[in-house]
Amino acid sequence: MRFSILVLFLSNFICAQTQYPKDYFRPPLDIPMQLSGNFGELRPNHFHAGFDLKTNQREGLNVYAVADGYVSRIKISTFGNGKCIYITHPNGYTSVYGHLQTTLGPIQDYVQKTHYAERSFEIEMFPKPNELPVTKGQLIALSGNTGSSEGPHLHFEFRDSKTEFVINPMFFGFDQNIKDTKKPTISSLLVYPINENTVVNLSKQPLLLSLSLQKDGTYLAGKVKANGAIGFGINAVDTDDVSFNKNGVFNVSTFLNGNQNYNYQFNTYSFDEMRFINAFIDYPRYKKSGQRIQKLFMKTPFALSIIKTDSLRGIIPVAPNLTSTYKIEVSDYYGNLNSVTVPVEYDAATPIVTAEPIASKYVVRYNKDSNFEKDNMSVFFPAGTFYEDFNLNFDVKNNRIYIHEDVVPVHSNFTVTIKDATYPEELRDKLFIARFSGNSKSYNGTIRKNDVFTTKSKILGQFGLVLDTIAPVIKIAKPIQDKWISDMKTIQFTIGDSLSGVKSYNGYLNGNWILFEYDYKTRKITHRFEDGIVAEGANDLKIEVVDNVGNSTTFETHFFRSQQK
Repeated sequence: MRFSILVLFLSNFICAQTQYPKDYFRPPLDIPMQLSGNFGELRPNHFHAGFDLKTNQREGLNVYAVADGYVSRIKISTFGNGKCIYITHPNGYTSVYGHLQTTLGPIQDYVQKTHYAERSFEIEMFPKPNELPVTKGQLIALSGNTGSSEGPHLHFEFRDSKTEFVINPMFFGFDQNIKDTKKPTISSLLVYPINENTVVNLSKQPLLLSLSLQKDGTYLAGKVKANGAIGFGINAVDTDDVSFNKNGVFNVSTFLNGNQNYNYQFNTYSFDEMRFINAFIDYPRYKKSGQRIQKLFMKTPFALSIIKTDSLRGIIPVAPNLTSTYKIEVSDYYGNLNSVTVPVEYDAATPIVTAEPIASKYVVRYNKDSNFEKDNMSVFFPAGTFYEDFNLNFDVKNNRIYIHEDVVPVHSNFTVTIKDATYPEELRDKLFIARFSGNSKSYNGTIRKNDVFTTKSKILGQFGLVLDTIAPVIKIAKPIQDKWISDMKTIQFTIGDSLSGVKSYNGYLNGNWILFEYDYKTRKITHRFEDGIVAEGANDLKIEVVDNVGNSTTFETHFFRSQQK
């Protein structure tokens, strides 16, 4: 079973006791280390897997191998880490370098050869240990802004070579490269009624608590008066002395009357655990306000290994004649610590603020299969799709299926099915199931069998069939038809598709496939003449772009180029 009850409380993590090499690795850049993102930082649908290192807001900085080893994997992608190198080291760890502008030397030769062999920009390679050896300090790449990067920087991480678990780079001595004397900041504290019978501060809804700064620098929260089970959540960030970015905190521990009852620490975790971030935070509040509140309890247990808790999973029962003190301690890797103390006492008062009304007549049990169907549309939720039970809003109207809204976190795929025989057979391959959000619609990979269409999604919302008969667009900024372009180092086009999106593109020069690199942020494809494919004199260029339902566009031009210098 995917979910497990975590009843074993460990005050010290096994990982923290592991002896990591402190002087084995050098920094990957030769400029002072500054973080724009740290390990465990909260990101959309995942915890950050490493460091984001600043590169002076520009591309093209030298990137070095942090130790001897061999390039064990190279991935070139339009999303994620973009151009990315993995180096396996003989001491059992792998270093990762992402968002690169380009690889260099023998690595780039290997990459370029693979691009042309596979006739694709997006490639993934797994060189053998003897193919691309590297030495400590070897120049391997230039920093960039490729993939899902929101600005120039180097993504850098460590993994256990056997398990693929990511590990906090601080453990490898990189804490010596960053100065941090600042405490984490606790900007907000919430209290949650855990069940429908709980009343807290005259409310059956979550409440924001006031925080008062004390003389010793700690915080005292407003008194909590409750009856029933409650839990808490915080918004906390950390800064250091040189970067000033608001990064994630390293350790959070909670204590009830002096006894530790909940803890998480960002040491190491697996990629399989990444999506648990949506159970880790108050997901509905995040979707509505953009604020990530880190919950300090588990209403329903989930298997996120960084969390260690008692048998109540951080939930606090408030009973008559009991007064308690609840304390939260938040610290960074350097031991800088901030805390807030919360007085808790029993109060039998009836609520003034009632719970939000439940309009739905459907209930989804997180640990059971569920299927909902109306007219020609249905949705199927396998057991384990969600983290908790919830009341589902479901309907079919105006040719759309309404599956709640994106305020309930989804852990794994559910299936949407639409049966529609109203379109003629020749148009059915041009249909896809889209997810609607306001006036926008997004493509979902769709499978068709006769007049039945199915798709999978991890986001709740509205879905419906969309017909796409519009071909993609190809544009060139400056026409080159019948012109000499000997001084140009690159040739660039903008490509796009307004409905189902671009599935593939290919460029051909004088009938031969050529490499065009794609940047999804700008929707531009670029060919570099240094590839050496261009002919002396006359050249014929053809670009073909295909969208996700098979519509295609071809652009052809003719130009002249001299290679003589």
